[in-house]
Amino acid sequence: MNFSPIYFLLPLCFGFKTETQKKPNLLIIQTDEHNFRTLGCYRDLMTKDQADVWGIGNVVETPNLDRLAKEGAICTNYYSSSPVSTPSRSSFQTGLYPIAAGAPINGMPMKQNLTTFAEVLRQDGYQTDYVGKWHLAGVRHQDTIIMGPGSAFGYMDRTYQFESEHNKWVETIQQPNVITISNRPPKPGENREYMTDYLTNRCLELLERDKNKPFCMMLSIPDPHSPDIAEEPYKSQYKDLELQAPLTMEPSLVDKRPKWGVGGKNESGDFDPQSVKEYFGMVKCIDDNVGKILQFLDDNGLTENTIVVFTSDHGDMLFEHKRVNKDLPYESSARIPFLIRYPNKIMTGKVIRNTYTTCDFAPTILGIMNEKQIPEVHGINEAKVFLNKEKEVVSNRVVYMTDSPFNEWTAATDGRYKLVLSCKETPWLFDLKKDPSELVNRYSDPEYKEIANQLQKELLRQMKEFKEPAFDLGFHYCLSAEDTITYHSPYEGKSVKEIMQLESGILDHCIQQIQEKCFHTVK
Repeated sequence: MNFSPIYFLLPLCFGFKTETQKKPNLLIIQTDEHNFRTLGCYRDLMTKDQADVWGIGNVVETPNLDRLAKEGAICTNYYSSSPVSTPSRSSFQTGLYPIAAGAPINGMPMKQNLTTFAEVLRQDGYQTDYVGKWHLAGVRHQDTIIMGPGSAFGYMDRTYQFESEHNKWVETIQQPNVITISNRPPKPGENREYMTDYLTNRCLELLERDKNKPFCMMLSIPDPHSPDIAEEPYKSQYKDLELQAPLTMEPSLVDKRPKWGVGGKNESGDFDPQSVKEYFGMVKCIDDNVGKILQFLDDNGLTENTIVVFTSDHGDMLFEHKRVNKDLPYESSARIPFLIRYPNKIMTGKVIRNTYTTCDFAPTILGIMNEKQIPEVHGINEAKVFLNKEKEVVSNRVVYMTDSPFNEWTAATDGRYKLVLSCKETPWLFDLKKDPSELVNRYSDPEYKEIANQLQKELLRQMKEFKEPAFDLGFHYCLSAEDTITYHSPYEGKSVKEIMQLESGILDHCIQQIQEKCFHTVK
């Protein structure tokens, strides 16, 4: 059994201002690759067939996450700027689209000179802590910690921050933060913690230390990202579920998928119910740990003055459309959970149906906290929407999402309609209300002509404004149903096994192309 030693960075020392005015605390819990349908509060807003896509009644109960939605607000149309870890996380921290943040592909480092929301809070006297997965340092060896002085991005304590790791069990071999990791469950007598438990416990220790001063805590949990391995008792909790393959796995529907949704390393084989059961177990473990954190806030009188945010970097297809994991414009990949509670400021039970991306988080949370804004961000400050007295909010704002690592598609959505443009396929337009499973292309339907034209015009405008990499890379995007497809994907015709063998070299080439043609530099 191979173990990888992880060396966390010891805390960087910064001072903080003496507080003369009570400021709200900020606690962010971000998961990884989290399908929104596994939260009860999202299922409550959906039709039964959409809520229970793995069979009626085959669900995870999430009372603690549901509590946040009940006591705060739920956003129904929150999307990743790009549904892959590094790009989405860079937008979340900075308010910029991934190409502007310097991190449009996993393995690329975020630009060192960028200001994050954490830096704004640090400068205003907050104790800023980061626990868990970062994935913005550009480290190819995922078991190595390279966050050094000058790259803290506003986080004062990074004792338990690591670049990227999805092994499930942790053993501390040297205090405070040298650990071994493995996917092997612990044997009797071994002092090992499941990663979600380990990170939550470290988070609670830091909250105990910092509870008497304004704090910004970000807890980044690597689950429920694959590999799908839950700990007991969660591993056995869903063993008796008779899970069903999603409707969109039917062969007749799979054969009609758009080309941007076919092939690659995330094409699934047969439906694997055990994988979904383990995924459910990981989600249940997360919910229980969220419960521990909420209890800590209650017990220490911190609930009323602490903003709690729960979200993810991107979703997980979980076998819908015969896909697993991420990197597609489908709802299960691109749409993320977003819950926020701020007692006495954000109405209880508020439903926000406005459309957002991870670019909008930094300016909005700073607005909610009445802090100065980061200049020249791409996201918008929607604090007034979150803080107003409207129980339900709806807008027709259109947001733009981009692909990673190949820039083979872009998408625009207002929450009701979604347009996908691609160099692999002619345009696809979905009516998310009539067709929430995203099966029918309405692009050439005369009834949708005006909608398609408006979305396409807006998407192209945003692609230009936010410097969509496909333009600099010279890709020919199909802009009509009659357009000719000339592009061939690096993964085209290759099996998952072949892709895994070639992936590192292909990604290196993609990064080189981005550096040469978008950044005009060569490393």
